[in-house]
Amino acid sequence: MSQPKDLYEILGVSRDASQEEIKKAYRKLARKYHPDVNKEPDAEEKFKEINGAYEVLGNEEKRRQYDRFGTTDGQAGGFDFSSFFDQGDPFGDLFNMFTGGSTYSQANYRTAPRRGEDQYQRMTIEFMEAIEGTTRTIRLDIDEPCDHCHGSGAESKDDVQTCSRCNGRGYVVEVTNSLFGQVQRQTTCPECHGTGQTIKNKCHACNGSGFHHVRKELEIKIPQGIMSGQRIRLAGKGGSGMNGGPNGDLYIEIFVKEHPVFKRDGQDIYIEVPISAIDATLGKSLKVPTVHGDVDLNIPGGTQPGQRFRLKGQGVPYGKASGDQYVDVKVEIPKKVTDAERELYEQIRDHRAKTEEDGPFEKFKKFFSGK
Repeated sequence: MSQPKDLYEILGVSRDASQEEIKKAYRKLARKYHPDVNKEPDAEEKFKEINGAYEVLGNEEKRRQYDRFGTTDGQAGGFDFSSFFDQGDPFGDLFNMFTGGSTYSQANYRTAPRRGEDQYQRMTIEFMEAIEGTTRTIRLDIDEPCDHCHGSGAESKDDVQTCSRCNGRGYVVEVTNSLFGQVQRQTTCPECHGTGQTIKNKCHACNGSGFHHVRKELEIKIPQGIMSGQRIRLAGKGGSGMNGGPNGDLYIEIFVKEHPVFKRDGQDIYIEVPISAIDATLGKSLKVPTVHGDVDLNIPGGTQPGQRFRLKGQGVPYGKASGDQYVDVKVEIPKKVTDAERELYEQIRDHRAKTEEDGPFEKFKKFFSGK
């Protein structure tokens, strides 16, 4: 069996902390892990744990019992956090923190308007669509709040009544006898299904569901320069809210296909351009493709393989500016030459041999000979 957590450690206070220090620590943690604020998977469990600790340490009598026995039932052992929901109104102090007054029971928490969950989809677009921007149309099945009842499911406000079976708590407590005595078990109220409310007359427009299920076509504007992994938010197009709360949002995650020639790095574009050895030697003016169209690039004589040239402002647009495009030169050597070409190459080689003392290879060999 795992060792129960120390209540003082849960609230992050010392064992001799004052009630004011305990209350201050509780409020800080409760605000941080409140399920309406913190969407992390374990936030609700931490929220319960924090309230369970404060349920004991915030009460002088229970605190003294806990300090003496390590529990609040007079026996050795740990505190059962799941049981604190049966103890009246553990959320009252937290509600006062957010609203400045009024009691806040578990039923209030369950019946308060709740925002729907955010939803996510993935969309694949072409490389040039990401560069230039585009518009896509998608079809969505959306639960929109009913215009008549605004999500309550009732024909009018007066038709929303406190559940008579659970008195608005949202749960009922069943007591059974066992060998160890009476055992209490808390279950969701079967009458109101945990909402704490019942509806006398259902909304005629939505038949009490609180929403209309509609299919819509939405145009999504994809901005120029978008990158893979970025998201587009569609407000209110996510999961339906509860108890009249607003819908969540829909996030469209963009995946951009690769281009066979252009390579993107942030806002810059890279491209490899093949040229002949003669053009690299003598130089040449080329029309190089960019994401904006062909651009003139002057290749100077004596250009080396792998040499890089920059085309300023020819990269990915963002706002009123654009990145750059970088052109890497790939010098291609012909694998076959004609007899006429061979004769010309031989003439060039003979000429360079007469005008130059050493060629590149001879200079390389001298390094090893030490001459």
